Amino acid sequence: MQTVHAPTAGRRSAAGIMLRAAAAAACALFVGACNTDQQATTAAPEVPTDYRLRHPITLQESKRTLQLLIGSNRGELNPTQRAQVLAFGLGWKRAATGGIVVERPVGSSNEQAAADAMREIVSILSAAGLPPQSIAVQTYQAIGLNLPPVRVSYPKIVAQAGPCGLWPHDIGPSFNRDYFENQPPWNYGCATQRNLAAEVADPSDLIQPRSETPAYTMRRTTVIQKYTAGQNPATEEPANQATLTDVGK
Repeated sequence: MQTVHAPTAGRRSAAGIMLRAAAAAACALFVGACNTDQQATTAAPEVPTDYRLRHPITLQESKRTLQLLIGSNRGELNPTQRAQVLAFGLGWKRAATGGIVVERPVGSSNEQAAADAMREIVSILSAAGLPPQSIAVQTYQAIGLNLPPVRVSYPKIVAQAGPCGLWPHDIGPSFNRDYFENQPPWNYGCATQRNLAAEVADPSDLIQPRSETPAYTMRRTTVIQKYTAGQNPATEEPANQATLTDVGK
Protein backbone atom coordinates (compact mmCIF):
# COMPACT_ATOMS: atom_id res chain seq x y z
CA MET A 1 0.00 0.00 0.00
CA GLN A 2 2.77 2.44 0.80
CA THR A 3 4.37 1.74 -2.55
CA VAL A 4 1.11 2.64 -4.33
CA HIS A 5 0.44 5.99 -2.47
CA ALA A 6 3.98 7.45 -2.74
CA PRO A 7 3.59 8.81 -6.35
CA THR A 8 0.22 10.40 -5.42
CA ALA A 9 1.80 12.36 -2.56
CA GLY A 10 4.58 13.57 -4.86
CA ARG A 11 2.03 14.82 -7.41
CA ARG A 12 0.11 16.69 -4.69
CA SER A 13 3.30 18.34 -3.45
CA ALA A 14 4.19 19.54 -6.98
CA ALA A 15 0.65 20.88 -7.51
CA GLY A 16 0.88 22.85 -4.24
CA ILE A 17 4.18 24.42 -5.28
CA MET A 18 2.65 25.49 -8.59
CA LEU A 19 -0.37 27.03 -6.86
CA ARG A 20 1.82 28.96 -4.46
CA ALA A 21 3.97 30.23 -7.33
CA ALA A 22 0.89 31.37 -9.25
CA ALA A 23 -0.43 33.18 -6.18
CA ALA A 24 2.89 34.94 -5.68
CA ALA A 25 2.94 36.05 -9.32
CA ALA A 26 -0.62 37.39 -9.04
CA CYS A 27 0.32 39.39 -5.93
CA ALA A 28 3.35 40.82 -7.72
CA LEU A 29 1.20 41.92 -10.65
CA PHE A 30 -1.32 43.50 -8.27
CA VAL A 31 1.38 45.43 -6.42
CA GLY A 32 2.91 46.54 -9.71
CA ALA A 33 -0.43 47.79 -10.95
CA CYS A 34 -0.92 49.80 -7.75
CA ASN A 35 2.53 51.32 -8.10
CA THR A 36 1.85 52.33 -11.71
CA ASP A 37 -1.42 54.01 -10.70
CA GLN A 38 0.38 55.92 -7.92
CA GLN A 39 3.02 57.22 -10.33
CA ALA A 40 0.33 58.46 -12.70
CA THR A 41 -1.44 60.28 -9.86
CA THR A 42 1.67 62.00 -8.49
CA ALA A 43 3.04 63.06 -11.88
CA ALA A 44 3.85 66.67 -12.71
CA PRO A 45 0.84 68.98 -13.17
CA GLU A 46 -0.36 69.81 -16.65
CA VAL A 47 0.67 73.49 -16.29
CA PRO A 48 3.68 74.91 -14.42
CA THR A 49 3.03 75.90 -10.81
CA ASP A 50 5.46 78.81 -11.10
CA TYR A 51 3.59 81.88 -12.39
CA ARG A 52 6.79 83.10 -14.08
CA LEU A 53 6.68 80.05 -16.32
CA ARG A 54 2.94 80.27 -16.97
CA HIS A 55 3.08 83.98 -17.78
CA PRO A 56 6.63 84.75 -18.93
CA ILE A 57 7.71 88.29 -19.74
CA THR A 58 8.75 88.47 -23.38
CA LEU A 59 10.63 91.21 -25.23
CA GLN A 60 9.08 92.28 -28.51
CA GLU A 61 9.43 95.10 -31.00
CA SER A 62 6.45 97.43 -30.84
CA LYS A 63 5.55 100.85 -32.22
CA ARG A 64 5.45 103.97 -30.08
CA THR A 65 3.12 106.59 -31.54
CA LEU A 66 2.51 110.28 -30.88
CA GLN A 67 -0.75 111.71 -32.23
CA LEU A 68 -1.03 115.45 -32.89
CA LEU A 69 -4.41 117.06 -33.58
CA ILE A 70 -4.04 119.94 -36.04
CA GLY A 71 -6.99 122.29 -36.47
CA SER A 72 -8.26 123.12 -39.95
CA ASN A 73 -7.41 126.81 -39.61
CA ARG A 74 -4.20 126.57 -37.57
CA GLY A 75 -1.43 125.06 -39.67
CA GLU A 76 1.12 125.00 -36.84
CA LEU A 77 1.78 123.36 -33.51
CA ASN A 78 0.84 124.86 -30.19
CA PRO A 79 3.46 125.14 -27.39
CA THR A 80 2.36 121.89 -25.76
CA GLN A 81 2.65 119.98 -29.04
CA ARG A 82 6.10 121.42 -29.71
CA ALA A 83 7.28 120.13 -26.33
CA GLN A 84 5.73 116.73 -27.06
CA VAL A 85 7.49 116.44 -30.41
CA LEU A 86 10.83 117.43 -28.85
CA ALA A 87 10.46 114.88 -26.05
CA PHE A 88 9.43 112.26 -28.61
CA GLY A 89 12.57 112.93 -30.63
CA LEU A 90 14.79 112.62 -27.55
CA GLY A 91 13.07 109.33 -26.74
CA TRP A 92 13.89 108.10 -30.25
CA LYS A 93 17.58 108.69 -29.58
CA ARG A 94 17.43 106.59 -26.40
CA ALA A 95 15.24 103.63 -27.35
CA ALA A 96 14.46 103.48 -31.08
CA THR A 97 15.33 100.40 -33.13
CA GLY A 98 14.55 102.00 -36.49
CA GLY A 99 13.70 105.25 -38.22
CA ILE A 100 10.90 107.62 -37.34
CA VAL A 101 7.79 107.97 -39.53
CA VAL A 102 5.60 111.08 -39.76
CA GLU A 103 2.20 110.47 -41.34
CA ARG A 104 -0.27 113.20 -42.27
CA PRO A 105 -3.89 112.66 -43.35
CA VAL A 106 -5.22 113.34 -46.84
CA GLY A 107 -8.82 113.79 -47.88
CA SER A 108 -9.87 115.46 -44.64
CA SER A 109 -10.85 118.98 -43.66
CA ASN A 110 -7.46 119.60 -42.00
CA GLU A 111 -5.36 118.20 -44.85
CA GLN A 112 -3.74 121.53 -45.73
CA ALA A 113 -3.17 122.48 -42.09
CA ALA A 114 -1.54 119.11 -41.39
CA ALA A 115 0.72 119.57 -44.43
CA ASP A 116 1.81 122.98 -43.12
CA ALA A 117 2.50 121.55 -39.65
CA MET A 118 4.64 118.77 -41.11
CA ARG A 119 7.51 121.15 -41.83
CA GLU A 120 7.53 122.33 -38.22
CA ILE A 121 7.45 118.75 -36.92
CA VAL A 122 10.40 117.72 -39.10
CA SER A 123 12.39 120.80 -38.06
CA ILE A 124 11.85 120.06 -34.35
CA LEU A 125 12.93 116.46 -34.83
CA SER A 126 16.05 117.59 -36.65
CA ALA A 127 16.82 120.02 -33.82
CA ALA A 128 16.53 117.10 -31.37
CA GLY A 129 19.44 115.40 -33.14
CA LEU A 130 17.71 113.06 -35.61
CA PRO A 131 19.61 112.66 -38.90
CA PRO A 132 17.59 113.56 -42.01
CA GLN A 133 17.80 110.03 -43.44
CA SER A 134 16.04 108.63 -40.36
CA ILE A 135 12.88 110.72 -40.87
CA ALA A 136 10.30 109.42 -43.34
CA VAL A 137 7.27 111.51 -44.34
CA GLN A 138 4.17 109.64 -45.49
CA THR A 139 0.44 110.16 -45.98
CA TYR A 140 -2.60 108.06 -45.11
CA GLN A 141 -6.18 108.20 -46.29
CA ALA A 142 -8.54 109.65 -43.68
CA ILE A 143 -11.82 107.74 -43.79
CA GLY A 144 -14.60 108.36 -41.30
CA LEU A 145 -12.50 110.61 -39.07
CA ASN A 146 -13.72 114.10 -38.26
CA LEU A 147 -10.27 115.36 -37.23
CA PRO A 148 -7.59 112.81 -38.11
CA PRO A 149 -4.27 113.37 -36.31
CA VAL A 150 -0.73 113.63 -37.56
CA ARG A 151 0.96 110.44 -36.39
CA VAL A 152 4.63 110.29 -35.42
CA SER A 153 5.94 106.81 -34.62
CA TYR A 154 9.09 104.72 -34.28
CA PRO A 155 9.78 101.07 -33.31
CA LYS A 156 11.23 100.16 -29.92
CA ILE A 157 11.75 97.12 -27.71
CA VAL A 158 8.98 96.64 -25.13
CA ALA A 159 8.33 94.05 -22.42
CA GLN A 160 4.98 92.27 -22.51
CA ALA A 161 3.18 89.58 -20.53
CA GLY A 162 -0.26 88.06 -20.76
CA PRO A 163 -2.99 88.25 -21.85
CA CYS A 164 -4.55 88.09 -18.40
CA GLY A 165 -8.06 87.27 -17.30
CA LEU A 166 -8.13 83.77 -18.78
CA TRP A 167 -9.79 81.08 -16.65
CA PRO A 168 -9.73 77.83 -18.66
CA HIS A 169 -10.78 75.72 -15.64
CA ASP A 170 -13.26 76.10 -12.82
CA ILE A 171 -11.48 77.24 -9.63
CA GLY A 172 -14.34 76.06 -7.40
CA PRO A 173 -14.99 72.54 -6.08
CA SER A 174 -14.91 70.22 -9.06
CA PHE A 175 -13.49 66.94 -10.31
CA ASN A 176 -10.67 68.80 -12.00
CA ARG A 177 -7.25 67.43 -11.15
CA ASP A 178 -5.83 70.86 -10.24
CA TYR A 179 -8.51 71.30 -7.58
CA PHE A 180 -7.73 68.01 -5.85
CA GLU A 181 -3.97 68.68 -5.94
CA ASN A 182 -4.42 72.29 -4.72
CA GLN A 183 -2.68 73.73 -7.77
CA PRO A 184 -2.81 77.52 -8.43
CA PRO A 185 -5.29 78.66 -11.09
CA TRP A 186 -4.04 79.59 -14.52
CA ASN A 187 -4.55 83.35 -14.15
CA TYR A 188 -2.66 83.51 -10.83
CA GLY A 189 0.34 85.85 -11.07
CA CYS A 190 -0.51 87.19 -14.54
CA ALA A 191 -1.31 90.72 -13.32
CA THR A 192 1.97 90.90 -11.40
CA GLN A 193 3.97 89.93 -14.47
CA ARG A 194 2.05 92.33 -16.70
CA ASN A 195 2.53 95.26 -14.30
CA LEU A 196 6.25 94.53 -13.97
CA ALA A 197 6.60 94.48 -17.75
CA ALA A 198 4.81 97.83 -18.02
CA GLU A 199 6.80 99.51 -15.23
CA VAL A 200 10.34 98.54 -16.21
CA ALA A 201 12.19 101.55 -17.61
CA ASP A 202 14.54 99.61 -19.89
CA PRO A 203 13.35 96.16 -21.02
CA SER A 204 16.96 95.03 -21.48
CA ASP A 205 17.36 95.18 -17.69
CA LEU A 206 15.23 92.01 -17.52
CA ILE A 207 17.94 90.14 -19.43
CA GLN A 208 21.18 91.53 -18.06
CA PRO A 209 22.14 94.26 -15.57
CA ARG A 210 23.55 97.59 -16.60
CA SER A 211 27.24 98.38 -16.26
CA GLU A 212 28.37 100.14 -13.10
CA THR A 213 28.74 103.91 -13.20
CA PRO A 214 32.00 105.57 -12.09
CA ALA A 215 32.38 106.32 -8.39
CA TYR A 216 31.85 109.84 -7.06
CA THR A 217 35.53 110.81 -6.85
CA MET A 218 35.03 114.15 -5.10
CA ARG A 219 33.29 112.61 -2.09
CA ARG A 220 35.69 109.68 -2.01
CA THR A 221 38.71 112.02 -1.97
CA THR A 222 37.19 114.06 0.89
CA VAL A 223 36.58 110.94 2.98
CA ILE A 224 40.11 109.61 2.40
CA GLN A 225 41.68 112.94 3.34
CA LYS A 226 39.68 113.14 6.57
CA TYR A 227 40.51 109.52 7.42
CA THR A 228 44.22 110.15 6.82
CA ALA A 229 44.16 113.23 9.05
CA GLY A 230 42.41 111.31 11.84
CA GLN A 231 39.14 113.19 11.45
CA ASN A 232 35.64 111.85 11.39
CA PRO A 233 34.80 111.17 7.72
CA ALA A 234 31.06 111.27 8.32
CA THR A 235 29.02 114.08 6.87
CA GLU A 236 28.41 116.74 9.48
CA GLU A 237 24.94 118.16 9.85
CA PRO A 238 24.76 121.97 9.98
CA ALA A 239 24.03 123.27 13.46
CA ASN A 240 20.50 124.44 14.10
CA GLN A 241 20.91 128.15 14.70
CA ALA A 242 17.24 129.02 14.76
CA THR A 243 16.30 131.32 17.64
CA LEU A 244 12.99 132.16 19.18
CA THR A 245 11.60 135.58 18.44
CA ASP A 246 9.69 137.81 20.74
CA VAL A 247 6.47 137.25 18.81
CA GLY A 248 3.81 135.78 21.05
CA LYS A 249 5.59 136.49 24.31
